[in-house]
Amino acid sequence: MIETKPPANLAKTLAELKQSGWKSQSVKEEIRKNTVARIAADQQLFAGVLGYEETVMPQLENALLAGHDIVFLGERGQAKTRIIRSLVDLLDEWMPIVSGSEINDDPYAPVSRQARELVASHGDATPIDWVHRSARYGEKLATPDTSIADLIGEVDPIKVAEGRYLSDELTLHYGLVPRCNRGIFAINELPDLSERIQVGLLNVLEERDIQIRGYKIRLPLDIMLVASANPDDYTNRGRIITPLKDRFGSQIRTHYPLEIATEIEVVRQESRNASVGDVKVRIPNFMEEIIATISHLARASTKINQRSGVSVRLTTSNQELMCANAMRRALKAKETEVAPRVCDLDALAASTAGKIEIDVIDDSRESQVFDQLIRGAVLQVAKQRISPENLRLVTEEFVEGKVVQTGEDIASSDYVALLKTMPGLRAVVADLVDGDESAAVVASAIEFVLEGLHLSKRLNKDAKAGKAIYRSKTV
Repeated sequence: MIETKPPANLAKTLAELKQSGWKSQSVKEEIRKNTVARIAADQQLFAGVLGYEETVMPQLENALLAGHDIVFLGERGQAKTRIIRSLVDLLDEWMPIVSGSEINDDPYAPVSRQARELVASHGDATPIDWVHRSARYGEKLATPDTSIADLIGEVDPIKVAEGRYLSDELTLHYGLVPRCNRGIFAINELPDLSERIQVGLLNVLEERDIQIRGYKIRLPLDIMLVASANPDDYTNRGRIITPLKDRFGSQIRTHYPLEIATEIEVVRQESRNASVGDVKVRIPNFMEEIIATISHLARASTKINQRSGVSVRLTTSNQELMCANAMRRALKAKETEVAPRVCDLDALAASTAGKIEIDVIDDSRESQVFDQLIRGAVLQVAKQRISPENLRLVTEEFVEGKVVQTGEDIASSDYVALLKTMPGLRAVVADLVDGDESAAVVASAIEFVLEGLHLSKRLNKDAKAGKAIYRSKTV
């Protein structure tokens, strides 16, 4: 929650609130009004949500303009929670409530007994508090042990011990849903909520009443309900009670980035700064493309369980680990500038293993799937970034007897020196580095070109213990 104080010029009593001209409105009308203003001003609804401009966002804008409760369906890592939490930005910055209200009672129409009695006794002198929009959002991860007390409320034994009767509404300790009155309540992984809890949630949202330990009260809450769910779980009969599913006006399907460029943009936004201290890490574009392509190939692979999804977090973690391995290599070599190379891709098994589910039995085949993804990504990017004619020139240099060794222990300066003896390779590297002729980036480009030649069956490669030797296939 953002800790901030309301401006001093805001109303402090009910009389001042009336004089200010403030008008009460439902939370959905409030969001609708602010959505209209943003769309009319050609402003983005949410910052930092990429790749949904032509797919998800138009659907979301329609749902908000229609005043719907919304369920987002998608696999993990598709920015569902980020979008849901960003809905708070469409609320007014400050909202008045009856002072001390636990459920954000509207000063013009309070619903809790405490607030009603306060307004009845003080009239226009009723004190007013102001709640920031960041405090008008509640979220619950649905788990099998979620209880009615968590969501709706429970009788507070301390209040009973103070002398109140169980039938007294003031003995209630409100749960998450009532405390989000006049705000947004989100449930993540909705299908994991047990059916009896779904019924209780529907009761307070639809029937507007609460039943706790046999005590029943009317509680006309004003809430926008938003949920997220895995498509397979949500559409599986029996996981969601039909009346609750019917409560959602709009069902929006999210997706992973459709383009490599979008995936790279997301990773640049989400990943940590690769440079540390005096060591600067430069990330060549072709290495970013390889990392993003690994995830795209994984999402299309029949050897990987697609039901659980292949999150963009995989791409982010892979890039961070690739850069970390490059950083470690630079520290050992006493270099102050480094760029990730193909040899750094061997480190990705640690960041990949926990984020994808491979449909194989033994560990040996699992490592083979990892290796196939990496090799497939390098080959695909090489075909896109290097013309066949340029590759032919480099191959001819190897036919003439050239042999090149690569590996973590090879200094960047040694790669640069190699270009003096291989003009064909130098021309290819010049096209790849986009004007960045630093030794680190040149070394990365050389390894990429050599691996691309090997994977396209133009060079032989002998690999062992993090080192590789490339030579002509005719030798």
